[in-house]
Amino acid sequence: MHTDHLSKLKEGVGLSLADRLLTEYRNLHICLACRNEGRAENAQHKLLRRHPGASVSVIIVDVSSVKSVLEAAERIKEKFQKIDFLYLNAGIMKVSSINWSKVLQIFSKDGAKILSTGWGVLNHIDGVTDEGLQEVFATNLFGHFVLVRELQDYLTASGNVKIVWTSSQNANAGDLNYEDVQHRKGREPYSSSKQASDVLSVALNERLNKQGVYSTVTCPGLVFSNLLFGILPSLLWILLLPFLFFMRLFVSNLTCSPYKGAESLVWTSKQRSESLDSRVKYLSNCSVLGKPFIGQEKVTALCWASPSSGKKSCVLTARRRIACTTYWRTCIRDSRGDTEIYTLPSLWAL
Repeated sequence: MHTDHLSKLKEGVGLSLADRLLTEYRNLHICLACRNEGRAENAQHKLLRRHPGASVSVIIVDVSSVKSVLEAAERIKEKFQKIDFLYLNAGIMKVSSINWSKVLQIFSKDGAKILSTGWGVLNHIDGVTDEGLQEVFATNLFGHFVLVRELQDYLTASGNVKIVWTSSQNANAGDLNYEDVQHRKGREPYSSSKQASDVLSVALNERLNKQGVYSTVTCPGLVFSNLLFGILPSLLWILLLPFLFFMRLFVSNLTCSPYKGAESLVWTSKQRSESLDSRVKYLSNCSVLGKPFIGQEKVTALCWASPSSGKKSCVLTARRRIACTTYWRTCIRDSRGDTEIYTLPSLWAL
């Protein structure tokens, strides 16, 4: 898929990423981990039509459900001998309305920043999963964290594994409260979850690099996908295309097509793991004429200081089956009471 046909705009970054990886790596097996079985099979058939003879399989998983993630992790370990790339791309953004006064500021001196980050443009809402977790937090961060934690021994045994997070330039350190990591009391659950994934990626590198596992964060830019079409009708976005192309003079992350949005995710796969800066977010950008290139943005992080120990760290506790939360600690409790603690240390140095 090397064109920007409008018929492909709804495919999303995930499918474009799989398509491009199959082009880059002839002997690569792609496993699509998807929530909807029908859409997963449709994506699988599209990839096989474009790449006859390719190896593509499907695993059904709902990353907002810890139970589903645990089951998927077991199937992955049973099905595959090793993993080379683990792309953590699933995410949701729930919106109640648009802040039109902020939209009009696009034509002000702050227009470029508003377009590149989306800060303040959308009024966000959140829900609660059946396991009692905030839905945006569970989908965008915690489900991925549980998957990595469950696969950790498997990943370290594979050696030279890249974990690639799909983050966002909307991530804002001020929206992540370590005493309310699920963002129950806040108004920016999406920004908080993406900032948390940036922070977690840094911590994963501190913990796992010596064992051959490397984590990096990317941003696909403003991409026409189901996530965006849930905010405004697809026809309206298409009508806005000329304006967005013009705004590339000032804002380079207006990638628009999923193919170009996947640029940074594909680019990271081709770099030496050791050469990727764990404290940099790699951005899919476009020139005025639409040529993709890679931008960089420093990952910012805050750290919470424990009043009891004075140590600056954020603790995520992974247990199984029953979800509960207390302040900055998120737990999945095993029926046996077993506990696994994962600490994100030394983040104040950022």
